[in-house]
Amino acid sequence: MFDALAERLAAVFSRLRGKGTLTEADVTEGLREIRIALLEADVHYKVVKELVARIRDRAVGENVLESLTPGQHVVKIVRDELAETMGAERTALRLERRPSVVLLVGLQGSGKTTTAAKLANALRKDGRKPMLVAADVYRPAAIDQLEKLGRDLEIPVVSRTSSDPVKIAVSGVARAKEQLRDVVVIDTAGRLQIDEEMMREIADIAVAVSPDEKLLVADAMTGQEAVAVATAFHDRVGLTGVILTKMDGDARGGAALSIRHATGRPIVYVGTGEKIDGLEPFHPQRMADRILGMGDVLTLIEQAEAQMDAAKAEHLVEQIRKNRFTLQDFLEQLEEMRKLGPLSQILDRLPGAAKLMKGRAAEADEGEIQKTLAILRSMTLEERANPSIIGGSRKKRIARGSGTKVRDVNSVLARYEEAKRALKWAGTRRGKERFPADLLGSS
Repeated sequence: MFDALAERLAAVFSRLRGKGTLTEADVTEGLREIRIALLEADVHYKVVKELVARIRDRAVGENVLESLTPGQHVVKIVRDELAETMGAERTALRLERRPSVVLLVGLQGSGKTTTAAKLANALRKDGRKPMLVAADVYRPAAIDQLEKLGRDLEIPVVSRTSSDPVKIAVSGVARAKEQLRDVVVIDTAGRLQIDEEMMREIADIAVAVSPDEKLLVADAMTGQEAVAVATAFHDRVGLTGVILTKMDGDARGGAALSIRHATGRPIVYVGTGEKIDGLEPFHPQRMADRILGMGDVLTLIEQAEAQMDAAKAEHLVEQIRKNRFTLQDFLEQLEEMRKLGPLSQILDRLPGAAKLMKGRAAEADEGEIQKTLAILRSMTLEERANPSIIGGSRKKRIARGSGTKVRDVNSVLARYEEAKRALKWAGTRRGKERFPADLLGSS
């Protein structure tokens, strides 16, 4: 989402860092370009004005111009102010009651129903026992969708207990108490646009269930329109936070930088994909790093710890120690890496990713990974365990089965041999020490 903004800012900082000394005129010119970049990213003009003013005050007033690395000082100031604009620190949900109630509101099409299931799933991973409530009586498809997601996640869903959304919400909270569920996530009805009837209905539900959190689910792709929606909801129902969806899209990202300024309420989660685990806690400082092309390695590590199979990692360590790294191990490692999401998302969290992804390189590499997986899966277990038996006829069969060519099979086998040699060398260097997760993941 922030690719264009990150590229523009990187160009500005590159020029500033390239100067041995900075003058106030250099800073002024850099800030002018930063202002243009932010406005083009659809950041609200009031946010841009205040942000640039704060950067100017610090850049000119903290002896930055006289420092040995003035360009780096300016980058740090911009990073700090971007993070401050988005909330400075991570804001967690306040769920102290039993059961706590989370009310989700928003316009139709913002991804509210899917987000309800994602949030319940995230809360369950945190040790909670959530319950979902389908209070959108106007769209039967929304109820069906939430019921299906609940079955898939094995999370109970309360729905169709009444034709009145308020009564459904109340019955959901009562059911949660009976079943000793500690969090209730209520999906309310949306509209194509804000209207008085919708606001009144949400207000009535809020009065009836006294939610601990009232979260707006807003589509980040709508830019400044998301800010207008957030302001309207906050004025009527008093939001406690925002969940921005579709942050993996190609919009300009202005909503993330503007919405807290407009409402005074924090972004608590961001949606990063269609998968049910595509919901991440929002960390302003980490997001500022990503905007400035510094990556977000901490989030990547957290995802790896949550998604990757520790038993398989231990098995791989033993295979490497004994010099028995096979194509089956190679396949399993690629499949583990796929759990972290598309390669473009992984690269987006690595420092300097903008350069790696320029020219759609990430999409090309994504295709290569898919091709490699297809080739490995077309092999028999015997072939993956003992690659030396793969001769010409077997290569032709594997190529046909994977929809590729023999040269592609040869390429995969060559990369496997390179990985095997590298891991053997690493095993020799480290002896009996435990292999770090970053080495295993990179293989």
